[in-house]
Amino acid sequence: MRKGAFIFLYLAVGALITLGLVILTSASSRFDDASMGQYFFLTRQAMWLGVGIAALVVMAFVDYRKLRRFSWPLFFVICLALALCFVPGIGDEAKGENRWIVIPGVGLRFQPSEPAKLIIMVVLASWFARYQAEIRSFSRGFLVPCIILGIPLLLILLETDMGTTAGLGAAGLIVMYVAGSRLQFMLPSVAVAVAMLVVMVQQDPNRMRRITAFTNLEEHKEGAGWQQLLALEAFGNGGSEGLGLGNGLVKQKNFPEHHTDFIFPVIGEELGVFVSMGVILCFVVFLLTGMFIALSAPDLFGRLLGIGLTCSIVIPAMMNIGVTTACLPNTGLPLPFVSYGGTNLVFTMAMVGVLLSILRRSRATELSEIPVVKDKVFEVRL
Repeated sequence: MRKGAFIFLYLAVGALITLGLVILTSASSRFDDASMGQYFFLTRQAMWLGVGIAALVVMAFVDYRKLRRFSWPLFFVICLALALCFVPGIGDEAKGENRWIVIPGVGLRFQPSEPAKLIIMVVLASWFARYQAEIRSFSRGFLVPCIILGIPLLLILLETDMGTTAGLGAAGLIVMYVAGSRLQFMLPSVAVAVAMLVVMVQQDPNRMRRITAFTNLEEHKEGAGWQQLLALEAFGNGGSEGLGLGNGLVKQKNFPEHHTDFIFPVIGEELGVFVSMGVILCFVVFLLTGMFIALSAPDLFGRLLGIGLTCSIVIPAMMNIGVTTACLPNTGLPLPFVSYGGTNLVFTMAMVGVLLSILRRSRATELSEIPVVKDKVFEVRL
C-alpha cells in the first residue's frame, strides 16, 4: 500500500509539473520583451524546478521528526521575514501588496508566506504532539495554537494577501480540529475572524472592487471583472478538445497574470475540458494520497504534519480553480506545481518531500514490527 502511495503521489505531482512547463511554454510566447527573451519565464521556472527537486530529495531523506527540534527557531525567523516585507529597502511592494522581500546584495526576490506554510504546520503539529494530554483544555489546546497560527496570519493579512491568509488559516483550523481542539472554542473564533475579514475588505477599495465585480462580471468587464471574464471566454473557446497547444486566443488580449494566477484558463482553452478535469483529478489524487500518508504516520506529530501540509497545498489549488472559473472572488493565488513562481514551487516541492519522509518512516516502522523467525523476515503481501 505504501509503495502504491508513493507511485500515486509521484504521478500526480509529476503530471502537474510537466503540464505546467508545457503550458508555460505556450503562455510565455505572449511575451516579446527583447530584454527578457521569449521564453524567459519558462527557463526561470525550469531553474527553480531544479532547486525544488533538490529540496524535495533533501526533505524526503531527512527524518521529519527532526523538524521538531527547530520548530520554534524557525517560527521566529519566519515571523521576522514576514515583518521585513514592510521595511523600506527590503520589502518589495507590487500592485499595492507587500508580499515580497529582496535579499540585500543578492537581488533575489523572496515571498516569505510560502515557507510560512511549512513552518506553521511544523510548529502546530509539534505543539499538539507535545501536549497530547491537554488538547481539550482551553489554554494549551486552543489559545496557544491560535497564537501560533494567528501571528503569521496577521502579518500575511497586513500584506493584503487575503487569499493566502484564508487558505493557510483553513488548513491550520483543520489541523486544530483533527488534533482535538474543542469546537465550542473554535467556532466563535472563526466567526470573529470572518467578521474581521469582512471589515478589512470593506476598508480596502481594491478588495471591494473585486467583490463587487464578482457579483456582476459583465457590468465590470472594463475593470475588476476583466480577468475572470477572459478566463470564462477561454474555457468556452477550448470546449472539450481545445484549440491546440500554442493556439490560445485569449492570452493575446492583454490577459493579466495568464502565466501565474490565471494559467488554468490557458490550459482549458488550448487543451480542452478533459485536460482541465485531469488537473482537478491530480489534486484529488494528491489529497487522498496525502491523507493516506498522514494517517499511516507512526506518531501524532507525523499525522498532524501530513494533514496540514496536504491541506496547505490542496486548499489554495481549489481556491485558484474556483477563482479562474468565476466561482470565487479574485484572490491572487497561484496554482501549485503549475503556475509560474519560484518561491511557491520550491517550498511546495519541499512540502512534498516532507510527506515522502513521513511515508518512508511509516514503512520503516511497519517493517520493524514484522516478526523475525530464525533470522528470516516474513512479510505478508496484500
